[in-house]
Amino acid sequence: MGVIDITSQDQFTELTTTKAGDKLLVLYFYTSWAEPCVAVGKVVEALSEERCNKDVVFLSISAEEQVEISELFEVSSVPYFIFIKSGTILREMSGADPKEFVAILNQLNASGTDDNESGAANSSADNGAGSNVASSRTENVSNVGPGSPLGEDNEEQEETEEQLGERLKKLTQAAPVMLFMKGTPSEPKCGFSRQMVGILREHQIRFGFFDILKDENVRQGLKKFSDWPTFPQLYINGEFQGGLDIIKESLEEDPEFFQHTLSA
Repeated sequence: MGVIDITSQDQFTELTTTKAGDKLLVLYFYTSWAEPCVAVGKVVEALSEERCNKDVVFLSISAEEQVEISELFEVSSVPYFIFIKSGTILREMSGADPKEFVAILNQLNASGTDDNESGAANSSADNGAGSNVASSRTENVSNVGPGSPLGEDNEEQEETEEQLGERLKKLTQAAPVMLFMKGTPSEPKCGFSRQMVGILREHQIRFGFFDILKDENVRQGLKKFSDWPTFPQLYINGEFQGGLDIIKESLEEDPEFFQHTLSA
């Protein structure tokens, strides 16, 4: 059957509801700029042509172009796979490990729906880096200097609301300009974070960053802390300045926005 490239939400809805029936659906989220997606995309294409997968529907979805679909499944990194059957998410997989992908595909394609698999949904979400230790470093526009990790007590653990609030306060003040983003400046995991990094570098702003994909407590807590539901989030001198659109608007209104805010 091959891989079907999703070009609209209507097409996606039709394929996943009216035409899917009880077939196994494999949703493959990718971006054109992420190198791991190139290699794993070829694997997906090859597997879709194999006879043993003739009853599997493979859908490729650009995470940046089909934003509504990405947000529906809370896709925060690429490559990202979701396995669905009869309207139920059986498994999710983050990362570009072909062996893991093939193993999951063979298991679900051979066994069909298995109640034991449903408990694995979301188990691999946001764990593409293979670590729950949060990290941050400071860099400038030329990416000079190794920087230093922040928050040595950031391993995921049970935190009270007060403890998390105090940790978030320290993190937002860890550098004069702090960017909370998906991924790292050298490897952004979403287009919005990539654009924000580009803006900071364009204006030669030295900044620290925090990869919110590596710490779920920070990721969820910061939404409440800033009263802002999405990422990236930019803080200057410990004060929340906004997301990508607001920073763009601020620069349009005041080209010296960063300098004025830093010196305020």
